[in-house]
Amino acid sequence: MASSDSFTTLPVVGRAHTRIDGPLKVCGVARYSSDFNFPELLHAVPVCATIANGRVASIDASQAARMPGVRKIYTHENIGTFYRASKASKAMIDEKRPPLDDDRVRYYGQYVALVVADSFEQATAAARAVNVDYADVQAPSVSTQLSPEKPPEKETERGDPDGAYARAAVKLDHTYSTPVETHNPIELHASLAIWDGTHFTLYETTQAIMNYRAVMAQMLGVPTDNVRVITEYLGSGFGGKLWPWTQALLAAAAARDLHRPVKLVVSRQMMFHNVGHRPHTQQRIRLAADKDGTLVSLRHDYLYHRALLADYKEDCGEATGFLYSTPNLRVTSGYAERNVGPATSMRGPGAVPGLFALESAMDELAIALHMDPIALRLKNEPSMDEMENIPFSSRHLKECLTRGADMFGWSRRQPTVGAMRDGDTIIGLGVAGCSWIAERFPAQATVILFADGGVQVRSGTQDIGTGTYTVIAQMAAGLAGVDVTAVKVVIGDTQLPPGPWSGGSMATASMVPAMVQAIEQAGEQLTKIAAEDEHFKGVDAGQLAFTEGKVHRKDQAPDTGRHFRELLSSARMAQVEGHGKAEGTFGQKKKAFSTHSYGAHFVEVAWQPKLARLRVRRTLTVIDAGRIVNPLTGRNQIEGAVVMGIGMAMLEQTHYDDRNGMAANSNLADYMMTTHADMPPHMDVLFLDYPDTKVNAMGVRGIGEIGLAGIAAAITNAVYHATGVRVRDIPIHVEDLLASKVA
Repeated sequence: MASSDSFTTLPVVGRAHTRIDGPLKVCGVARYSSDFNFPELLHAVPVCATIANGRVASIDASQAARMPGVRKIYTHENIGTFYRASKASKAMIDEKRPPLDDDRVRYYGQYVALVVADSFEQATAAARAVNVDYADVQAPSVSTQLSPEKPPEKETERGDPDGAYARAAVKLDHTYSTPVETHNPIELHASLAIWDGTHFTLYETTQAIMNYRAVMAQMLGVPTDNVRVITEYLGSGFGGKLWPWTQALLAAAAARDLHRPVKLVVSRQMMFHNVGHRPHTQQRIRLAADKDGTLVSLRHDYLYHRALLADYKEDCGEATGFLYSTPNLRVTSGYAERNVGPATSMRGPGAVPGLFALESAMDELAIALHMDPIALRLKNEPSMDEMENIPFSSRHLKECLTRGADMFGWSRRQPTVGAMRDGDTIIGLGVAGCSWIAERFPAQATVILFADGGVQVRSGTQDIGTGTYTVIAQMAAGLAGVDVTAVKVVIGDTQLPPGPWSGGSMATASMVPAMVQAIEQAGEQLTKIAAEDEHFKGVDAGQLAFTEGKVHRKDQAPDTGRHFRELLSSARMAQVEGHGKAEGTFGQKKKAFSTHSYGAHFVEVAWQPKLARLRVRRTLTVIDAGRIVNPLTGRNQIEGAVVMGIGMAMLEQTHYDDRNGMAANSNLADYMMTTHADMPPHMDVLFLDYPDTKVNAMGVRGIGEIGLAGIAAAITNAVYHATGVRVRDIPIHVEDLLASKVA
């Protein structure tokens, strides 16, 4: 097999390639979970609570039961038994309480009954006819003013942050907040369950089919081998589809009871209550520095809201301990319970809201020091991970900042607020750093090399709309020495070898070692076949190597050898098959290196006071994320994250009605998200090319999350430069900017 050094320079890998699944999606052939239909299919529609704090006193379903097509109506009295998922088995789920588990209502929209009928329209009409009476109804707790339920937990500490802060020449102390953001992918959550008497087949909207299977098997009380999960395509997830939600259990239970396939598609309004969200955060940052800008103390104390019976944590301090050098640091966290549905991961969980606060504070510190914001960050660049006291595997944040500054034209920035003009428009420039973890999940893969030159990769992972089919095909093509068109990628089914979750920007990096091992195993078989081939007459298999599709003498170049298709054809063999298995690194306690990706966002905003109009006019993102398998899909990932960041900074916020706990803007008309009209006319992305072989042999790290980390702070920093208004509570409100004295 090739040397480890050659894995970072494989042909095909690192080249722009259009998505191999693109034509299937454009012509409508790609099947999403709700697209599947089977004979005798029934449709399920949940009945949702209209209170957020109380209990179900009674349910009158008599009228609904008599309506046309209705097969059965389920409540907590007749749904049957669900079990709990166990952390000990590493089965992950955010809403641990099974659906219809008791009569207690803890959040608005909680499922209190389920109607199953012959058609979706019949089920919907009947669900509306179910009458639910409530008792012990109390005002819900949905306040955005957070105070901890118990003393904050210390996450990391070094030195004497309090003493250093007290003695410092320059210091600041501010609180920043981020709102509740609701996942709103175009594809709604959907579950289609089939029960054959012993086995479940589940067509699910999930970012982690293997975990889905483990959770469903536990909670349904059946062996894991009796559950099959299929996700051919996903219409985006952004973390909201990472873990199972309760509609899947309801569909499966109904299918088992009725012995008919059951489909349940969550409505758009249910998306705001029943399938997670990014929680509200409140973060106090205290920074202190010497007059030359040397950071001497950093304290980050954050709170987030949490649902009743939940244990989700929004880890806002994820990057605080290592992003900048300081001898004195402390990070603490706490939570406040609220009558809202369980929170869950949203693209860049923890780091995204955390870096909004930290990078906003760094900008404020630079202003207090009369220092350039980039210069302040460069001055406080650490030489090692000071939180873990270990070296970085690869870190080029300084280059992200300096190259980005050159490309963006940062040197033309005038530091005075409101000084940069374009006619009647005031221009503001902002910058922020970003970071995201670079780890691997456990993964297995099978690679089959065929005599016709084709290659098949099989693994129980999934494509969530980010290009996994394509990047796996590119990596396999590079390893096997074939064109991408010769590779078939088979994923999205738990009957395949267990693959990684598509979360945390780790799926691609996780697949590398498993695929390399599988190719090496297939290559070993090929060298034995080659030892009996005329071309290598008299050469022992141990003297042969398999490199980029060719078996050759180790002391000669690959071009002198024979391609695997020639060897297999000569030997009259149909195929060779290799299997790879790699352990994960995520969650390891003792690590030799700190593995993260880094980047810098540069933003130009345009403020027109007379029109009260604020726009993001230009962005540049420079990313240090190791080897980029596909710059085309990679750029798309970063651009999409920047667009989400514009929504986070300027538009998105879920509002809960304090009278009943309902998300008042639970639709796409009232929940504001970035549209094409809000997009900046100019968006640039630059990837640095520093393969990180401490993460895997190809040097690949993930990029899905990092593009969203820091971008909101870069926008609000630019807004301050234009208007003099410091936005610490996002989203930005134009009403706040109208108070600006800059005109």
